[in-house]
Amino acid sequence: MVRTFWKKLGSLTRRQSVGRGIAFAFACELLTVVLRFGFKLQSTRDTQFLSELTFGYRIHHGYAGVVLLLISLVLSRSALRNLLIIIGLGLVISDAIHHLVVLWSITGSPEFDLRYAM
Repeated sequence: MVRTFWKKLGSLTRRQSVGRGIAFAFACELLTVVLRFGFKLQSTRDTQFLSELTFGYRIHHGYAGVVLLLISLVLSRSALRNLLIIIGLGLVISDAIHHLVVLWSITGSPEFDLRYAM
């Protein structure tokens, strides 16, 4: 089953990987909205304990997505490259939608904090 999945992933074109990345973005954003508004979680409050590990900087999931996309640029066509495109693009788009569309329209602020409140 894993081999079949990996083989199918390796056969995707870049365009197909981008399409799956966009779909993954909406799945990530749905989960983020459920956690934020359904469970009343707030990353600035509920991940404050991580501030010591990150020297006070907030690590948005979009940052990880950018790193994955940059790594994918140096890989030749492969399952790994396609996986990095899907996940990286999904994380970047999800973070952008979350801050620029969802939070800004609902709370009146994009809440894109670069640092934890000390």
